[in-house]
Amino acid sequence: MRFKNLFLSVLVIFTVSACSGNDKTKPEVETASVEALYEKASNAMEAEDYIDATKYFEEIERQHPYSQWSARAQLMGAYSSYLDQRYDDAVISLDRYIQLHPGAKDVDYAHYLKALSFYEQISDVRRDQEMTIEAVKALNTLINRFPNSEYTRDAVLKRDLTFDHLAGKEMDVGRYYLNRGHVNAAINRFRSVVVNFQTTSHVAEALHRLVEAYMTLGLRTEAMQVAAVLGHNYPGSEWYQRSYALMDDTQRQKIMDDRGMFERTLDSLLKPD
Repeated sequence: MRFKNLFLSVLVIFTVSACSGNDKTKPEVETASVEALYEKASNAMEAEDYIDATKYFEEIERQHPYSQWSARAQLMGAYSSYLDQRYDDAVISLDRYIQLHPGAKDVDYAHYLKALSFYEQISDVRRDQEMTIEAVKALNTLINRFPNSEYTRDAVLKRDLTFDHLAGKEMDVGRYYLNRGHVNAAINRFRSVVVNFQTTSHVAEALHRLVEAYMTLGLRTEAMQVAAVLGHNYPGSEWYQRSYALMDDTQRQKIMDDRGMFERTLDSLLKPD
């Protein structure tokens, strides 16, 4: 992982400093040198004792607030909390770092680590999606504020996955409503997927479910329009075949005619009322 390189680079710097400046024969005192504290923190990290590592990084910040290593220790403490899956603690520390050091060279990494802290908590689509929404917000912040960051490409990939996850949640709720006869509520969910999550893998099914819903309500014209959109954008998909099978011969011909006459964009046809 790229963020591990951050830890390793700092570890090397502090190891050299500790070896050159520390007197190992001196007894420990309550206030320790920054080198000694960092050595303890790095040893704890290597031992995967992230609780102690976080404690020592926090001590660097507390005992040496004006040293050049105070801000770095704050960031490393957040990273230690992240590795320990104490994501709430990591986010709190990262928010503080971002607020205190908005111009730091590693602030893009702080935003990235904050996004990962939410991303790692994304749950099954059948559960509440609060963490997914927070992950999207944090990823968008990184992407928009630091388009040239080395972390942005991965952030874009993860944002696409979170969009797919949110679309999956909408589909899950929409199918629930449709199966229980709450057709209008189902339509709103499927339209949300088509309009708001056009790049996800769920759009073809969402269009088919809209065809089903409109057919259930007797809105055959609307059903055929959506089926035409589905056929134009996903002509070889199983969802188009299912929608096509719902129509009679006259409706099927109308769908084929609409597909051949013009291109229909998803958002112009299905924009919210």
